[in-house]
Amino acid sequence: MLLKVLKSKIHRATVTDSFADYPGSIGIDSKLMDAAGLLPYEAVLVADITNGSRLETYVVPEEAGSGKIVILGAAAQLMKKGDLVIIMNFAFLTPDEARSFRPKIVVAQPDNSIKEIL
Repeated sequence: MLLKVLKSKIHRATVTDSFADYPGSIGIDSKLMDAAGLLPYEAVLVADITNGSRLETYVVPEEAGSGKIVILGAAAQLMKKGDLVIIMNFAFLTPDEARSFRPKIVVAQPDNSIKEIL
């Protein structure tokens, strides 16, 4: 049996833009991606702290250090520039692996630079 557990999250990132006319995904500053251990095209769950919306999509990298968190495609109807979001991804682990696993938590500053890694 495998358990679905939190692998990593980017906490309190600020959406810098949203574009509905795009095939769909979330663009994330690649420096934040690296800190959270996210790979291009990896699936994520995005929770909007500002309005309560949640959606699942995949990650595309933005320029390192740009601070960009860009909501793309249909998700732009749910999340707008200035919204605070939590970006989470998950892994499937055995119960033994899950007991000792600790997720990587990246806390963002308002400009989406890294405040701390927990």
